[in-house]
Amino acid sequence: MSAAWDDAEFRARVESALEAFLDEQAERLLPLGLDAARLVAEARTSVAGGKMFRASFCWWGHLAVAPPADETALVRACAALELLHASALVHDDYMDASDSRRGRPSTHRTFEQEHRAAGWRGDPEQYGASGAILLGDLLLSWSDELLRRCGLPISAVAPALDVFDLCRTEVIAGQFLDVSAQARGHADVETAMTVLRYKSAKYSIERPLHLGAALAGAPGSTLGELTAFGLPLGEAFQLRDDLLGVYGDPDTTGKPAGDDLIEGKRTVLVALALDSAPAADAALLDRALGTALSPDDVERLRGVIDASGAHAQVEAVIDQLSDVALAALDRASIDGAAREVLRGLATAVTQRVV
Repeated sequence: MSAAWDDAEFRARVESALEAFLDEQAERLLPLGLDAARLVAEARTSVAGGKMFRASFCWWGHLAVAPPADETALVRACAALELLHASALVHDDYMDASDSRRGRPSTHRTFEQEHRAAGWRGDPEQYGASGAILLGDLLLSWSDELLRRCGLPISAVAPALDVFDLCRTEVIAGQFLDVSAQARGHADVETAMTVLRYKSAKYSIERPLHLGAALAGAPGSTLGELTAFGLPLGEAFQLRDDLLGVYGDPDTTGKPAGDDLIEGKRTVLVALALDSAPAADAALLDRALGTALSPDDVERLRGVIDASGAHAQVEAVIDQLSDVALAALDRASIDGAAREVLRGLATAVTQRVV
């Protein structure tokens, strides 16, 4: 990326801020005993690892406008986005009945297994679901708390809270659009793009940029310039994620091969394949979505998607959206050093393998 940007060092700072915040919450919940401690322990697991792209875009959204007055406070504000992301993943894994996350059991499966191991009463799966819902809610609440208490003056935080409110509304509504599309068993390309935009694209890049810029006191015109860069880049980011959900290496992604196919995701990739494949192939793909698939089944469905041209088309769209984003970045009236780091981040999010 840039000689001035040590992404590993930044991630370490964000991780340290999250650990310190969770230590505070553990102390607060200490009187509640062992069960509350288990909840905090799972919260620690849910925020561990990951690329922390959202925190990075928040940081550089701020530096694009002005240098930070208080770096420690700004890191805490950036870390709030990682709590929001963890909340979304915990809930998403339960809604998708996903067994793993980053190579570990997902939260609802962890709590389910603990119930079984202890021989408790009731339904272990229901217990796991309840635990995941509550932990996701708690992480969502904590994300707001960490931003409000990041250490910056309330006059600086207030505009960022407005961005954060909008961000959370969009991602939750986008998630509902997603589960509704899966329930209907149909999503055309336009619907799939709407889900992609609101469930992931905006909250992954555009809103983190806005949040950081808002903390720096950016005017509306600057937020508009950051949208012109961040929204198409966020769409390219999620399209790459959709490809990884079908073609990603499980040893790298921490998810089973063809996980999106097994979960029945009606992504843009799938919508394009269903539109373009011969009738028999399209029917096969449509029937297979959301069912238990063997490795051979997954490979056959990958072949259907490849033959339809959807895989190549999504790659082309990623390239096109990236070009649009980078052109907007070149036009933006922002700090030159920040521009170069954002250019590197754009490559990182669109060319990643995990």
